[in-house]
Amino acid sequence: MKYTATILVSLALLTATATVAYGQVDVSGQVTDAKTGEALPGVNVTVKGTTTGTATDLSGNYNLTVPSVPAVLQFSFVGYVQAEVNVVQSSSVINVELEQDIAFLSDVVVVGSRFNPRSEFDSPVPIDNLPVEELESTGQFTLDQMMTFKVPSYNATQQTVSDATALFNPADLRGLGPSRTLILINGKRKNASSLVYINDTPGKGEVGVDMQSIPAAAVERIEVLRDGASAQYGSDAIAGVINIVLKDDVGKTTVNTFSGVTSEGDGFNLGFDANSGFNIFGNGYVNVTTGYRWQDRTNRAGEPGRDDLFGVNPQDNPEFAAFFRENPDLSMLVGMPRMATFDVFFNSGIPLAGGGTLYSFGGITYRDGESYALHRTPYWIPDPFFIHHNPGGTYSGFHPTFETDVYDRTLGAGVRSTIEGWDVDVSATFGSNTVDYTVDESLNTDLGNLSPTTFNVGGYEFSNIVGNLDVFRAFGDFKIGFGSEFRTENFIAKAGEEDSYFGSGTQSFPGVQPRNEVDKIRSNIGAYADVEYDYQDVLIGGAVRYEDYSDFGNTVNWKVNGRVRVAEDRLAIRASASTGFRAPSLHQLYLSNIQTLVSGGTVSNQGTFNTDSPVIRDLRVPTLKEEESFNVTAGVAANVNDDFSVTADYYRITVDDRVVFTGEISDADPNVQTVVDDILDAFSVTSLKFFTNAIDTETNGVDVVASYKNIPLGSGTLEVTLAGNYNETKITNRDNITTPAPIRQSGNVIFNRKEQSRVETARPNDKVALSLQYNISDWNFIVSNTRFGEVRWRHASDVSKDQVFAAKVLTDVRIGYRYSETVRLWLNVNNVFDVYPDELDTKGDVVTDLGGRFKYPWEVNQFGFMGTTVAGGISLTF
Repeated sequence: MKYTATILVSLALLTATATVAYGQVDVSGQVTDAKTGEALPGVNVTVKGTTTGTATDLSGNYNLTVPSVPAVLQFSFVGYVQAEVNVVQSSSVINVELEQDIAFLSDVVVVGSRFNPRSEFDSPVPIDNLPVEELESTGQFTLDQMMTFKVPSYNATQQTVSDATALFNPADLRGLGPSRTLILINGKRKNASSLVYINDTPGKGEVGVDMQSIPAAAVERIEVLRDGASAQYGSDAIAGVINIVLKDDVGKTTVNTFSGVTSEGDGFNLGFDANSGFNIFGNGYVNVTTGYRWQDRTNRAGEPGRDDLFGVNPQDNPEFAAFFRENPDLSMLVGMPRMATFDVFFNSGIPLAGGGTLYSFGGITYRDGESYALHRTPYWIPDPFFIHHNPGGTYSGFHPTFETDVYDRTLGAGVRSTIEGWDVDVSATFGSNTVDYTVDESLNTDLGNLSPTTFNVGGYEFSNIVGNLDVFRAFGDFKIGFGSEFRTENFIAKAGEEDSYFGSGTQSFPGVQPRNEVDKIRSNIGAYADVEYDYQDVLIGGAVRYEDYSDFGNTVNWKVNGRVRVAEDRLAIRASASTGFRAPSLHQLYLSNIQTLVSGGTVSNQGTFNTDSPVIRDLRVPTLKEEESFNVTAGVAANVNDDFSVTADYYRITVDDRVVFTGEISDADPNVQTVVDDILDAFSVTSLKFFTNAIDTETNGVDVVASYKNIPLGSGTLEVTLAGNYNETKITNRDNITTPAPIRQSGNVIFNRKEQSRVETARPNDKVALSLQYNISDWNFIVSNTRFGEVRWRHASDVSKDQVFAAKVLTDVRIGYRYSETVRLWLNVNNVFDVYPDELDTKGDVVTDLGGRFKYPWEVNQFGFMGTTVAGGISLTF
């Protein structure tokens, strides 16, 4: 019995051992998106009920040893429905397709971190995630205007009588100007526009991305990182980062048609867009968007019936009484330009046979616009050369038009893969923006009767090529990433035809002269390291980045951030601190031109000179250098329940050596000849301007967003969203702005009160948006109220002539109806109550409204002055 028992025990132990060894299974496979077939990196793969697990690499692949079978593998990833798969003894390869969690997907963001996507709640910095459906619900037609009414800290308004600026709409985040927000497409840097905003509009002296070149129909969502991120992304990311994510849908086609008009009967617009996605090369995909939109001009000019700018009125000048009687508005056009836009965009991805994904995206946008200069009245240009071109006509002056062709191109491609356990992303992106100008219905008075009426006045081009290498890996709760970026930039200024710059040049816009032609190139290389530790409810991260520019040197920037979840993951406390920088743009370094503006108290030619020119060196103006910033953000995010969430964040941003475009440097004392006067005489201009590092600023603000959805109301549900921003920017060295001695001795300052107000008060200090959305059956109703805070315009030298434009509330209503699964209809009424800004009060200063030509403010701006707009459309999906 003893031996029998021993044998039985030994057999039992052997059997048990054999069972354990036999029960281990090595499982591998790939996890992909069920809709697009694209590989999903960073998916958590765990054995249910154990701590055994791993994560997929950049190609979506995983390998895992399962201790015993049968077992269940769990596959979980932010924004996707968790999947469970049974593992049996025969299992060796398990490929899984995860379905997107539509209810949760709207919270998922990728900007702000080099690592796995996370929800807005889990992020250590404030991020807005805006699905395109939410943007389109504003009833606006362009991406920049949609964001203006959805993101309180973002502002962009239509400009008027501002040459090509009327086609670009300077946009900014947190009131820091267009230059200090970095724009990405699919996580890759978007090229800047070729245009410098040198007219008297918000954003004057700045260079930004052409947001109107990106069609909303091609966009899946927009992520707005409201925090400094230079340590992660490089130059320009001082106010924040906007990441535009393109659509990757497959298996459906959507066609939209739309049209609208203002309540004044002008501004008629119409257009269409189409989006379609399909699979290629098996699980690969390509999504294509094309569109066309045409808008007619609007006119909201003043009607003074006299011209105080030139001191002419029908009583004292009866020879012009007929002109004033027939043209009480001085024949002005003050409003939106005429514009046609055509675009084609694509986004694609192809799984590679050896693992990884080849991706590509891009697009081209063409805009043809016509904006309007000041009408040349018969007493302004009294010699009727016009009659030579129009025999027998009655001379009432002429109205130059500024016709602009804008081309914007983007093309990016790259490969994501895994090498020795490291996720690697290698990419290259090309972008360019070209602006070509033609002035029509104008004259060059110095050519007399030989003057043509149409002039090619030149143009500008900017392009860049960006190469990126990004490498990262997770070691449990610790993640590390590093990479490099190489970028080349090219700015070109092209001269116009000789007739356009001969003598005093074309009326309204003298052509770019050969001596002002530019073809400048620079390069920079950057390297960064990024780390993150995410253990249970605590996340700590940091980044450092080195940049070396070929034209101004190098810089090092850093960032630290953290987040703690408390109250059973219902409350998150977050904070960050970082340094940042912005390199002066090539445009600001090298732009020179002559332009017709309000200068020297009247309308005349003004010169812009770059700091590389002998003219500016004679004035002892220092060369441009980089701006430096320091950002602090702290806030909370609360998910009160599954439907009610609130976030609140405070921020403080300081910017030192901020690049600005100076005020007018003119002949302050006609009785004294100075160096400034010599320059003005030599170039036949009444004033000059240039770019310089003149000011330091401090911006303080608060962002608050609250959302409550799925509120039962009758037979439907109500969603309420309240978002607000308070933002205040102050020039901290106002009393110590350095004016070079030759300029000071001529009686000038380089940055007067009016230019200071463009930095501090040209945008609303506060904006609040309340949106109510009610869904019932096949109907959708949205009522939005947006309060734009007051703005203040300051006179250049006389405080008594300052004007405050009061806060206003705009109400928009949208009605949508789903006729079938294929057909949807919508009707939108924007600015239902026909609200306009306060009218200009000149207080005796005729330059403020240009002699009555302008009824509403244009140098400071809240929301434009178009009044009510009614639009409707049909959407077909099949």
